[in-house]
Amino acid sequence: MRTMPLALPGAVLIEPTVYGDARGAFFEAWNERTFAASGIEARFVQENVSVSRRYVLRGLHYQVNQVQGKLVRVLAGAVFDVIVDLRRSSPRFGRSLSVTLDAREPRALWVPPGFAHGFLALSDDTQVQYKVTDFWSPPAERTLAWDDPALGIEWPLPANTGPVLSDKDRRGQKLSEAETFP
Repeated sequence: MRTMPLALPGAVLIEPTVYGDARGAFFEAWNERTFAASGIEARFVQENVSVSRRYVLRGLHYQVNQVQGKLVRVLAGAVFDVIVDLRRSSPRFGRSLSVTLDAREPRALWVPPGFAHGFLALSDDTQVQYKVTDFWSPPAERTLAWDDPALGIEWPLPANTGPVLSDKDRRGQKLSEAETFP
């Protein structure tokens, strides 16, 4: 497994070793010892899969009190994946970072606790799998505005095309108004 630290402290892009032969391929998606040796110590309590059509934007989500770390992987299709550092103690507080995750490359993104996370589906029938370190808690859930100019996110949407959003995601708060972490 190869890990690549990203520009936001604690965020890591993970490339597993893929073993291929005439039958297809195999890789370890999660191995507690291997990940811990790379600095990612996590205990996952829930695993989720979302299915989205092209230009569905989910996020930017996070939880307070029951803060979640997330291990994100694309099973089908591709996403423009975005994280935002919401830790006031971080030198990169309020900064965003994006990566493209594609099912054709078995990379994963480690999103540490204290970050907002979201993605834009780049193809129909996009399937995203993510393991989380704490249970989903509706009272703890928060949404950051996907289009807040302060975040500087350049979503790859065609001209004159808006994202498909849930009501919750439409009502996201700007960073200046959002509940953040110490």
